[in-house]
Amino acid sequence: MLGRALGIDLGERRIGVAVSDADRRVATPLTVITRSGSHNRDHRQIAAIVEEHEARVVVVGLPLSLDGSAGPAAIGAEREARQLRAAVGVPVLTHDERLTTVIAEQSLAESGLSGKARRRRVDMVAASVILQGWLDSP
Repeated sequence: MLGRALGIDLGERRIGVAVSDADRRVATPLTVITRSGSHNRDHRQIAAIVEEHEARVVVVGLPLSLDGSAGPAAIGAEREARQLRAAVGVPVLTHDERLTTVIAEQSLAESGLSGKARRRRVDMVAASVILQGWLDSP
């Protein structure tokens, strides 16, 4: 058994969280953490989720530019992923998240949710898209 993986979509105001099944086949949206203004506090919340779900790895979305280069957002995500490693006690990896929010928005729109309901869920759905991409990668 591989153990669960946690997917993280780091946003400026919210952090989307998704979790996989124990066999790492399917990613499921889990929750949204509202940024507290303190990375340490936010990372402690993520660490509690890692512990609660017995995750063995955390996958953080890396917002590369469309051409694959690392702009300021990707550099910031890499920096926060390094900080997160110290807080969660399991490996923290990054995975290309290009277009995941667009995919998440489309998926939620197709589900018939209102705009307000979509905005509340988009971050955790984006996290599940990131995590599923990582699960499906060779």
